[in-house]
Amino acid sequence: MHIIILAAGMGTRLNKNNPKSLVKLSNGDSILNRQINALLDYVNINDITIVVGYKQHKIKEKYPKCSYVYNENYQNTNTAKSLLLALESKEDEKDVIWINGDVVFEFEVLKDIFVTSNSSMLVNTLKVGAEEVKYTINNDGSINKVSKNINNGLGEAVGINKILNSQLDEFKKELERCSKSDYFERGLEMLINKGTKIYPIDISKYFCCEIDTQDDLNFVNRFLKSE
Repeated sequence: MHIIILAAGMGTRLNKNNPKSLVKLSNGDSILNRQINALLDYVNINDITIVVGYKQHKIKEKYPKCSYVYNENYQNTNTAKSLLLALESKEDEKDVIWINGDVVFEFEVLKDIFVTSNSSMLVNTLKVGAEEVKYTINNDGSINKVSKNINNGLGEAVGINKILNSQLDEFKKELERCSKSDYFERGLEMLINKGTKIYPIDISKYFCCEIDTQDDLNFVNRFLKSE
């Protein structure tokens, strides 16, 4: 398995001195360090590629054994282009799991996505935020629509996904079609529209939270204190 962590963002609402992924949690960890520790239960450190941008040296200094892709246009692009850069640098034929660099989760969240033989998207069905990426499904259980602009979504995507190596070329084509401002979910949406099957994996029984605001960080820290 090849791992990509999307960590080019600035996170100016939380801390202007560090990349967003290095925001400190109440237990002394950073978001990124917690992610890497969870991933090391399944892969080696050299299987992890981190897409960096803002203050990239701070991440590289902490994790010298990871591979890196630099998004020099990080201020003007979104996750679709960061992910495309990482996929274009990939030289092996492994399946890919990618993670937004601002997601804090219980380690158990990862177990099903590593063993499934399908391209997959981790989802939370207990909440459906108006501003979050939502999804609907087909009769066979695969994802039909994935977008922020969905009414009656069944749940929301949590920012952890898997694509089979056999589907990577088509996925890269769709990411190339994305605009600079698009999130990678737009590429998935177009891939699904072309007939590729992607299946949801419900992780609602576990803690998983994307940190965008100070309120999100406070929520995560309360969980960590009870962990």
